[in-house]
Amino acid sequence: MERWVPLFNIFLHSPTPETDASRWLQESFNAASAAPITTASFLSLLAEPQTAIISGSSSSSPMNPQTKRIMFMQTLPSSVQSRILSFLAFEHRRFSAGDLSKLARGILSSDGGTDFWVERAARHLFDVVSQSNCSRVLNSSSNSVEEGARNEFEHVPGWLGSMLGGKGTVFPWLPVSVEDCKAGCLVGSYDDDNDDSFINLSSQGEEDMVAVVNDVEVVNAVTDEDVPLDPEIRAIAEDLRVQFLNFESTSRTVALANEIRGLCLNERANSLAIFALIEPWRGDDETTSILISNLTDKIEEDELSWPSQVLCSFVLPKFMFSEDPASRLLLTSVIEFCKLHQRAAEYGLVLPLILRKDGITNNIGDITSRVIRECLHPAHVTALCQKLFCSRKEERRFMCLPCHRCFISDELVWTEWTFVLLQNILNHNVHFTQDCVDEIVSRVEELSERFSESLKFGNFLLCLVTKCSSSLVSHKLALINAVGRTDTLVTKPVLSKLSSL
Repeated sequence: MERWVPLFNIFLHSPTPETDASRWLQESFNAASAAPITTASFLSLLAEPQTAIISGSSSSSPMNPQTKRIMFMQTLPSSVQSRILSFLAFEHRRFSAGDLSKLARGILSSDGGTDFWVERAARHLFDVVSQSNCSRVLNSSSNSVEEGARNEFEHVPGWLGSMLGGKGTVFPWLPVSVEDCKAGCLVGSYDDDNDDSFINLSSQGEEDMVAVVNDVEVVNAVTDEDVPLDPEIRAIAEDLRVQFLNFESTSRTVALANEIRGLCLNERANSLAIFALIEPWRGDDETTSILISNLTDKIEEDELSWPSQVLCSFVLPKFMFSEDPASRLLLTSVIEFCKLHQRAAEYGLVLPLILRKDGITNNIGDITSRVIRECLHPAHVTALCQKLFCSRKEERRFMCLPCHRCFISDELVWTEWTFVLLQNILNHNVHFTQDCVDEIVSRVEELSERFSESLKFGNFLLCLVTKCSSSLVSHKLALINAVGRTDTLVTKPVLSKLSSL
């Protein structure tokens, strides 16, 4: 247990636990120690059974309390549990797939009381392991299969063991010959199936997955006319468009939602092309609220593409083009939808709004701030900011209809409300990574003269220096010069905080 205390301290206190824990684990493996650690021993510790007293049980008494068996991990705070599960998903290649699957199933099968974020992290871990080792994990009833996977993971393969101590190795500490290295370079086996930067649809077949990814990735280039639709499907879509624009009653709108969903999920249909024909963003807020509340029922097999298409077709254009604040009715429905589909909220709503070609407005800033605050986990927002500031533009993938692509930029357009949004994100206890902070500081230096009299810019700088002080030490002089070019009510407080770094 003692050897794992530094790792648990990282999960408890670190603002970036996955990265710091991964670095600690790597350093521990590289360190020369009389008792080297193993990943299997860490999972054994987490799954170690413990006895817990069931409080509030009607049949319990002080003399005869009711108890149950739980894992050691379930005795930890919920925030630590969710961080550990996120780390295990992040570094799943270092661990036995069978043990990870068993740990995730143990969390998911516990009788009530599981924290929302712990449950989601456990489900994500199980999905990741299922995709990387589907034949071993999903067949949970076969103990021999899991035992074989565990033995294969924990023992050195025979072909590698036979080469230990051989001559002609590329590196003295690796039993790999020059010939093997050349062969490996020729056949390469890089596996990017677990790239979770965009679509992750474990339940779809391979062909369906390719079709879904292609639908999304080519959305930047196609137009409505480029997407062929069967004449029958086109006729039905045009009829649904007429019904959609003529709101009659709530019951009729619910029935309309079922018809739209049935048509779009038809194997011969292209849902983006259908939505382009129906033009659902033209409906009033009441109709839109009813529809998006009824379009996800019984949609469990597709966690990302369908919810993203609903958001980018029904909601995104309304928020992007409207100069008036969003109605409470519509915003409430959108928030509830995004709570259920957080990744879709990022790809189909938040990221396209932030990348709006004309920049973020007051209304867009309020909407995105609320979605981020109420629907997304802080770690999710950290990853989103990392993608926004540090990734190449081709990695900033999002979902939108072809007819709206021209209104979305590949780069972030800086306005005063951009700084307000970033300030709201920081106030949501989101931690920026060091490279993200570096990029923001670089932008601050460029924009300090342009926003020299902007109080919103000044308030953001004050928040940045307060929340990210430990990451700004190397930028102290650059920030002092940038802030010195501003002239607002908060210029002196920001300089005072910078001087104390």
